[in-house]
Amino acid sequence: MTEQNRSAALQELDGGVTAARGFAAAGIHAGIKNNSAKRDLALLVSERPAVCGGVFTQNKFAAAPVKWCRQVVAAGRVRAVIVNSGNANACTGSTGDAHARQTAEAVGRALAIPAAEVLVCSTGVIGVEMPIQTVVDGVAAVAKELSPAGGRDAAEAIMTTDTCLKQCAVTYEYDGKTITVGGMAKGSGMIHPNMATMLCFITTDLAIEQPALQQAVREAAAATFNMVTVDGDTSTNDTMLVLANGAAGNSPVAAGGEGYAVFLAALTFVAARLARLMAYDGEGATKLLECTVSSAATLKDARLAAKAIVGSSLVKAAFYGEDANWGRIVCAAGYSGAAFDPAKVDLRLESAAGGIDLMRQGAGLKFDEALAARILHEREIKILLSLGGGSAAATAWGCDLSHAYVSINADYRS
Repeated sequence: MTEQNRSAALQELDGGVTAARGFAAAGIHAGIKNNSAKRDLALLVSERPAVCGGVFTQNKFAAAPVKWCRQVVAAGRVRAVIVNSGNANACTGSTGDAHARQTAEAVGRALAIPAAEVLVCSTGVIGVEMPIQTVVDGVAAVAKELSPAGGRDAAEAIMTTDTCLKQCAVTYEYDGKTITVGGMAKGSGMIHPNMATMLCFITTDLAIEQPALQQAVREAAAATFNMVTVDGDTSTNDTMLVLANGAAGNSPVAAGGEGYAVFLAALTFVAARLARLMAYDGEGATKLLECTVSSAATLKDARLAAKAIVGSSLVKAAFYGEDANWGRIVCAAGYSGAAFDPAKVDLRLESAAGGIDLMRQGAGLKFDEALAARILHEREIKILLSLGGGSAAATAWGCDLSHAYVSINADYRS
């Protein structure tokens, strides 16, 4: 099956992390956040034991929940994920480690499952001790609200500065079964992943071997979440987790075996949609920037150039000002580390207002400034850069840099 056919086989549907069979979720206000109108504790549960794959932050100050999750994922068997917003439980020393364990133990008591099968994730302010009794009490309360219809509430509960829900689900047919992959994510600031994203949780009812799932998670993260940047900052809490519970009843999928490629396509589709939503919802953003680098000699070259472009502060500022200062784009490609011949580069911008060519074969073109202004006035803009040296391509997502971003992050703790 070709990549195009795999994509065509996917059917998008409403829903998110509980779209797949055998999963339930809930989200409540437990009291971690001062604003009682905002949910701050989410619980996701698989009715049956699930295998799990995950990737985590490369930040040396990895949060206590990240260290706990690494151990759980290594063991390979998971029943639940508990997630709080409002407190990162990062840089909190041995007390933070104890609080992560106590949170897992609270879930274990509420659901009558081993604490070692509970994943714990946190997001919020760094360096503040977790109000552990509030969390423990909240666990008991959120467990009572579990429902297959609770995915939306859970997606709301993991938000911090996010302004919109981030969820997606798809289905496809395999082995005579309907397979569903659904997920939720949060993140709009401190986004420059070196593994995955701020927080992302994806579920599937596919039966798949754990090594195959872990491989798919790494491949999907590399193509999606590792290609997002909002502000160049990699969080202490970045986590991507994928749970597969086998409720669809198919023959287990092995790495490289039948069924692996279409699952990877479905997982990558969901991850890409969530990644794009994070860039769209970047703190203070007024523009979504989608950069596709094509005709690169290698995939690495394409990814390096694409991510450098959407990560450039000068490029981001130019798009905020709706200024077609294309020199900043090619400059970023030039220092990205990608190998290419500048004399073969073409550049084009597109949006709902049309398209415009700015460079051909390494030289700038005269262009209609009025048309460029109309193109840049749109909310979503595509940057298309051809390196003219091969067949590899990659897409990265980012956003512009506005005055609002500084305002949001100047008083984040208040």
